[in-house]
Amino acid sequence: MSKDGGAAAISGAQTPKHDPRNDAVLIYLNGALVPRDEAKVSIFDAGFVLGDGVWEGFRLVNGRLPFAEEHFSRLLAGARSIDLDVGLDRTGLRAALEETCRANGMTDGVHIRMMVTRGVKATVNQDPRNALGRATVVVVAEHKVPDPAVQARGLKLFTSTFRCSQPDVFDLRLNSHSRLMLIQALIQAIKAGADEALMLDPRGCVASCNSTNFFFVKDGRILTSTGLYNFKGITRAKVLDVCREAGIPAIEGDFTLAEVYDADEAFVTGTFGGVTPVSMIDGRSLPAVGGPVTRRAADLYRDLVRRAA
Repeated sequence: MSKDGGAAAISGAQTPKHDPRNDAVLIYLNGALVPRDEAKVSIFDAGFVLGDGVWEGFRLVNGRLPFAEEHFSRLLAGARSIDLDVGLDRTGLRAALEETCRANGMTDGVHIRMMVTRGVKATVNQDPRNALGRATVVVVAEHKVPDPAVQARGLKLFTSTFRCSQPDVFDLRLNSHSRLMLIQALIQAIKAGADEALMLDPRGCVASCNSTNFFFVKDGRILTSTGLYNFKGITRAKVLDVCREAGIPAIEGDFTLAEVYDADEAFVTGTFGGVTPVSMIDGRSLPAVGGPVTRRAADLYRDLVRRAA
């Protein structure tokens, strides 16, 4: 293990630079701020027992939370879809985030995870009626910025045999705590020497990666899936918007692996990493890593975040 706890040996679009300040952060847990090592939930909590809950990721930039209202909308929509009473409205959710950041003296370069579960249950089973009371609400704010080494070299992707599911099986547009299928896909990629898993939809078209949304570039056009089998990515939507506004053709459609293998460039998007270049897919090196279209998309998105902050 490396001196920074092993982080240097890990790569991926979600990989941060190690920051020792995170060892002493305070965690928001059901209205209280507690030291990291004391932030605990019951083994009967629905999130631990069943992955019964939803979550949302935010970034703190220049003292503000870019696109926060869209993130709150996604969180609350997910909670409603599983009949989960969060117990806080938008104002309360924002207050919890801001209180956590303020208590930790955070203003910039921060990634925040808000997690809501159905709470403690009377017994270990699936029935949501066995929840004893209020939801469990946790906010983890950490000093996190993307590793520039990962950004520079680009990600290696490996196409997993695990497929993105259709909405009536498991809707990936719901930010659920249940992530086992995606973890299985990532394990395959890691075992193959890659950083992230590229995943296909049930028809064999390219869908997304295990934790990010996937784009590729051909002849100056940005191409990505329809979104039907994807995460409902806020960063994905913002990148599509700013590229189209800048006159870059950005097309959503059904694309095959053969088309992806012929790409000029590729990148992934997510709240934490923004736009992260891809260098290799299934052992095939791309002609350009962080090429002109990827750089332009990254710059446009970065400017949008700055304006929102």
